[in-house]
Amino acid sequence: MSHPIYKVLSFEISGDYRLRVSFDDGTTQDVDLSNVLFGDLYGPLRDLAVFRSVRVDPEVKTLVWPNGADFDPAMLHDWPKYKKAFADRALKWK
Repeated sequence: MSHPIYKVLSFEISGDYRLRVSFDDGTTQDVDLSNVLFGDLYGPLRDLAVFRSVRVDPEVKTLVWPNGADFDPAMLHDWPKYKKAFADRALKWK
């Protein structure tokens, strides 16, 4: 099974912990990260100032934060498919 490769082209912050992400295949995805922001890596993003410091990494073409947090672009692209499993895992990081 091959892993799809997508590149994040741009994003806009659409609300608290929400992003509208545009990909190189012409699609966009509305991503609500509120249920996954726990643990050492993602927990700091609950601070809205930190969350809003998101940018697109010019080399790997995904969303990154200054603390090193990032998300696989394929997961963001197919967020409806992955969000429940990711949220279930994130609860263990609380």
